[in-house]
Amino acid sequence: MFVRKLSIERVDAAGKRHPCPLHWIDNFAMRNFTNDAIFDDTLPRGDGLMEAGHRVPLDRLQPAMEEWFRRKGYIKADERIEIVEPDR
Repeated sequence: MFVRKLSIERVDAAGKRHPCPLHWIDNFAMRNFTNDAIFDDTLPRGDGLMEAGHRVPLDRLQPAMEEWFRRKGYIKADERIEIVEPDR
């Protein structure tokens, strides 16, 4: 089910990339108790790493994750999240 390997990084205001800490990614994955079942096929694996099933749309995952990280205070207004599937 979790066949896609994803890299999740915070890009700071200067453009420098930082792997998102595991507890951020895990916090987002646990939020599925609140509504969007489309992200249930995700599995945090480590700092900056997540596995996902094929039905998880990256074009929805990135903005949802970024919004969640902002609400939690993990990223600032001038920072962003970038999700890449390295094997593609």
